Amino acid sequence: MIQSDAGRARSPDDAVASVMASAGLVGESGPMTRVRALVNRVAATDASVLVIGESGTGKEVVAQALHAGSTRAEREFRAINCGAIPATLIEAELFGFEKGSFTGATRTHDGIVGQAHGGTLFLDEITEMPMDTQPPLLRFLETRRYFRVGGTHELSTDVRVVAATNRRPADAMRENRLREDLYYRLAAFPIELPPLRERGEDVVELAEFFLARLNDAAGTAKRFSAGSLDAARRHAWPGNVRELKHAVECAFILGDRVVDLCAALRVSPDATARAMLPQDVGDALYVRIGSRLSDVERWLIEATLQRFSGNKRRTADVLGCSVKTLYNKLNRYAQPAGET
Repeated sequence: MIQSDAGRARSPDDAVASVMASAGLVGESGPMTRVRALVNRVAATDASVLVIGESGTGKEVVAQALHAGSTRAEREFRAINCGAIPATLIEAELFGFEKGSFTGATRTHDGIVGQAHGGTLFLDEITEMPMDTQPPLLRFLETRRYFRVGGTHELSTDVRVVAATNRRPADAMRENRLREDLYYRLAAFPIELPPLRERGEDVVELAEFFLARLNDAAGTAKRFSAGSLDAARRHAWPGNVRELKHAVECAFILGDRVVDLCAALRVSPDATARAMLPQDVGDALYVRIGSRLSDVERWLIEATLQRFSGNKRRTADVLGCSVKTLYNKLNRYAQPAGET
């Protein structure tokens, strides 16, 4: 059993439900009921889980729920986005490196695999990991043993592995994005998240959930305008739950007493994301077709910089530019409009 903050015993199922509800993975549709049942069934085991779903459906939330419902809940939950790290650095990020193993390695560093010892390791967007870096990961999954980059001493760790992808695994294997043997190691228990457009009335429950949370935080009592929820039902939600959350936030800011979701849906997703880019924006930045290239570049740079907690060197590496170029662009963005 897991102890709650109040000291009361809390079951693994309660822990799973708490994490999913707090992040907005609510709803009583058939697809979400099945997802919750699968998460509850596998959470307490050490089985590797592969979470499959479109961007914005809540894959990392499911990974966190699996951790919360496991016997590892009091230990580390560590996440790494396999598509956001250059191929030359991914192995060092995963397994760590020894001092002097490459230029800039001024100290020995324990990778995320070692940092997650006793807990859960979340490998996000696993199908974006370069193929030639997948064999060391496969060996680790088979043995839970690894070498730091530049190291000669074999290390071991005890972690539960959860991976996620926004691609169909069969397509990823056919396109040589994912090794078949790695897939079978990761997908001992696959969980597929439904897109929001397939969740029926969940969209209404989610919209009300996000509005209630905003009202609680602001001490307000705003309500949706007539037609807002019908508009939510009709919208395709290509950005899924994340897009709905941003739309409600945007409408909440624009409305004094009444929250007009219809108006928010006419604001481009890129403008919404730029105006209130959250820490958990994930791996996607939505832009409207026809946006100015200079604006798209700025949004991408700033979103990537936020993703890496302001680390300009890592941001420059991921974006494929020099640190000097990145600084020049950021300085230009910082200038008031009209100045050169």
